[in-house]
Amino acid sequence: MATEAPHPTAGTHPSDRIDTTVAHPARRYNYLLGGKDNFQADRDSADEMAAAFPTIRTTALENRRFLQRAVGYLTREAGLRQFLDIGTGIPTADNTHEVAQRIAPQTRVVYVDNDPIVLAHARALLTSSPEGATAYIDADLRDPEKILAHPELRRTIDLGQPVALMLVAILHFLPDPDDPYALVRHLVDALPSGSYLAASHATHEYLPPPVAEKAKATTRNGGPEELLRMRSRAEITRFFDGLEVVEPGIVSVAQWRAEQEAEPRPSVADVSMYGAVARKP
Repeated sequence: MATEAPHPTAGTHPSDRIDTTVAHPARRYNYLLGGKDNFQADRDSADEMAAAFPTIRTTALENRRFLQRAVGYLTREAGLRQFLDIGTGIPTADNTHEVAQRIAPQTRVVYVDNDPIVLAHARALLTSSPEGATAYIDADLRDPEKILAHPELRRTIDLGQPVALMLVAILHFLPDPDDPYALVRHLVDALPSGSYLAASHATHEYLPPPVAEKAKATTRNGGPEELLRMRSRAEITRFFDGLEVVEPGIVSVAQWRAEQEAEPRPSVADVSMYGAVARKP
């Protein structure tokens, strides 16, 4: 019988916080992946981005495959049994706990997101193998202390043992004034030696400047706080300072350990997103 944590919506209704007239990145990503948990504003925003960057759906799919391959590597080869997945997004096929628990049923996963529609679907993330456990925290990456001190995290994950911190396709929504490097460092510093960071991040390096500017501008439909902060490889590398980046390094998510993926592979220009996995020494 599946193990479930207490329902995270107790005492409130997440729909009260959902504004269907404003695009949200989690719902837009859901639409790009072919999901149905999105609204017209999300679809319009995604279609506008696709007009500027026609391979954006390829990017979304390749980013999702990167997450699945990274989880597989971390579970099977690195031997991790605990995951902290921040910026979870709306549940779809092969979520972190599903990939990890197929390999190691005792794996424990904590999901974190600040989108009320993700909260509304959180029960789908709270199914687990009998040997493992999952939990969901309604919180923001910009408040790492709330995440780290949350009783659901403390109940599910032992911070004295290695943890895989997953920051997949979320850091580019943090502008420079939020000091995303300090936020990542705060989280990594709270984890013991032998923990890992897996992250992916949008880049402008392979886009013509007009396309990059159009892609950034269209995200503003998601609200005044949402601006896609594409970063260079050098800027993305800074997130892994002090960590041991595993092979093949910081590369396109389409190339990261993708030997078993179907050919032909999309080009780095088609995807325009870096990804990497690194170990805390």
